[in-house]
Amino acid sequence: MDKIALTRSIISQLEAELALQTEAALGSREEATDEESRAEDKYDMRSQSAAYLAAGQARLASEIAGAIAGWKALTLRVFGPGDEIAAGALVTLESEGRKDAFLVGPHSGGLEARDGESAATVVTGSSPLGRQLVGRRVGDVVQIADRLGPVLQRVVSVE
Repeated sequence: MDKIALTRSIISQLEAELALQTEAALGSREEATDEESRAEDKYDMRSQSAAYLAAGQARLASEIAGAIAGWKALTLRVFGPGDEIAAGALVTLESEGRKDAFLVGPHSGGLEARDGESAATVVTGSSPLGRQLVGRRVGDVVQIADRLGPVLQRVVSVE
């Protein structure tokens, strides 16, 4: 898998989400300040509710912008067979013949990145799986929570 293409995919998804959230925040702000939203009596909270919504959407947009900056600043180094897993590592785990790819990143855990036909799930160092992966090497085993109980997976590659 191509880590640069995966990172571009992540940034592209985040930029699309940022545009959506920014547009939503601006729309909510317009609604909050619109003459039609003026309170008709002391119990009318339309304007106040719209203002709270706009503030929340603006905060989310700011968090997404921070995530984009974090991904753009991430150094994608080449990991050797004996290197410890760290931010920027593309990790493949295997259990019972099934392989799953994970990209350790600074933000946006759970996001799926694609490079053509292949896909990797983003994990952060603060997530339960990320905490288990960081510092491990090829051959180490991690335990992943599953619907049916814990599953042991072996680290088969670190790129």
